Amino acid sequence: MPLTAPIPNLSPLSDEQQRQLNQVLATLNTQQLAWVSGYLYGLSQAGVQPVATGSTEAAAPGGSLTILYGSQTGNAKGVASAIKAQAEASGLPVTLISMADYKPKQLKKETHLLVVVSTYGEGEPPESAVDLYEQLKKGKIGKLDGLKFAVLGLGDSSYEFFCQTGKDFDDFLSKAGAERIYELANLDVDYQDAAKAWGEQAVKAVAATLSAGSAGTSVAGAVQAAVGHSQYHKENPFPARLSVNQKITGRDSTKDIRHIEINLEESGITYQPGDALGIWFDNDADLVGEVLALTGLSGDEATPHGSLREALTRHFELTRLHGGLITGLAEIADNAALKDLAGDKAQVNALVASAQVVDVLKRFPASLSADQLIALLRPLTPRLYSIASAQSEVEEEVHLTVGVVRYPQEDGTVRSGGASSYLADRLAEDAEVRVFVEHNDNFRLPANPDTPVIMVGPGTGIAPFRAFMQEREALGASGKNWLFFGNPHFTQDFLYQVEWQRYVKSGLLSKISLAFSRDQANKIYVQDRLREAGLELYQWLEAGAHFYVCGDANHMAKDVQEALLEVIAEHGHKSREEAEEYLSELRRAKRYQRDVY
Repeated sequence: MPLTAPIPNLSPLSDEQQRQLNQVLATLNTQQLAWVSGYLYGLSQAGVQPVATGSTEAAAPGGSLTILYGSQTGNAKGVASAIKAQAEASGLPVTLISMADYKPKQLKKETHLLVVVSTYGEGEPPESAVDLYEQLKKGKIGKLDGLKFAVLGLGDSSYEFFCQTGKDFDDFLSKAGAERIYELANLDVDYQDAAKAWGEQAVKAVAATLSAGSAGTSVAGAVQAAVGHSQYHKENPFPARLSVNQKITGRDSTKDIRHIEINLEESGITYQPGDALGIWFDNDADLVGEVLALTGLSGDEATPHGSLREALTRHFELTRLHGGLITGLAEIADNAALKDLAGDKAQVNALVASAQVVDVLKRFPASLSADQLIALLRPLTPRLYSIASAQSEVEEEVHLTVGVVRYPQEDGTVRSGGASSYLADRLAEDAEVRVFVEHNDNFRLPANPDTPVIMVGPGTGIAPFRAFMQEREALGASGKNWLFFGNPHFTQDFLYQVEWQRYVKSGLLSKISLAFSRDQANKIYVQDRLREAGLELYQWLEAGAHFYVCGDANHMAKDVQEALLEVIAEHGHKSREEAEEYLSELRRAKRYQRDVY
């Protein structure tokens, strides 16, 4: 049961602190409440003052530093947290806050600002940064003459719009009259060392222009930090066990989608519906062997990560190609065709989108040393999957819905995704798999269990909504629930069909709108169902419904947003501009949330 009783007036907390605390506690389950109570009691006995993570109180007269982060996969959040620690070690008053929880108008009150933001898709801001980004882009915040700032951007140079969001924030702030006190950083996937160095220098630049002051304390911030506490994280994953690997698409389906269950016993790991699970994986041994053969290497060569074979298996990306490998190989190899390709950005981008490392080596064979090969490769990164279960239902388990990536090459070979094929094909039952939870506070069920919920999740985007329904059932939530789901065929691709039918029968799922695109001559998608149900959909929004989208960012999510804007304009009798503002208000109120990739 959620905590609904307000803290009595006898509390020593201020009204604002009481409000913040009640708001946070309302989102916690019984297990989390027990853990937080012990954590905060321990702090009180030790005389430790929790550091604010989300305070946006006005800066002290001498000024203070605010660090804003916009993160899609957790990397920007991690960098921002490290810079916060650097600032604290320097004795600076500092506040760390997600852009999703930040009121854009607060910028006018800031004295010193560091921005850490990633870029995803086609040069777009991460979901948590959209509102602040748009407000700055449109000049709605006004002049920021008194603000000193610096921006660190994270991105992937394989993509055309490398670190575009960081560049944009730097440009927007500068054009608003803010003073840049340290240079813009555009960091690639291997960012850790450069981010640390930038943070040190940026903090020094802040310290040089900042007189001592004190920062406000947020009770909610301390609780939020407590909830996310775990000894296991990206750099220290938990060695879990694979317990279930079940194909849930039909024999004739064009998709191979697996229901994965992982045992978290003795980990102490907690998660909430909306969170993601990070999976560290090993590259396929056959793929490693193919790379070694094509480069004329044995695999026994020594590297900082053990033998070359071991390094290629556990430490370097082989299934994700990047442009630097193509241009770097062109510099080493004496191959005119490769040099021509490397000089054509459009061709490089096309190859990156359709091939793996091994495909480039097959097309352009080259004898390499172990050092040369490693220099061309990027470090392996874990893959994040939306969690498809609620701990209130499955306890010390975590469930995933994994679409196995497989695509044929011109020579007839079939390439597979690194993590998806690892889980589906190479990991034996009860075998160890290294995992961690990536918390996503920007994709959460409403605190009020009476609030209606609209969920749009085609394909594997269904995963978090299975978790949502498990949680709402466990809590006895009375709010209405409406699911939009799509896939190619009803008979082959209706994921978790029996569960959804049970929820409909019990009344937990008030409505279900299905779009099986290939079951009729005209393709029907979830966005089409949104338009068809436009009037009722708008009525739900007007009644306070929260609207969620999970799945493909480049196509589906954009098409769904366009359909939603059309629905708002038509049934709300609004202009396009008014509909966009209505949607922005939903986003600011956290009633429009997206988990897209």
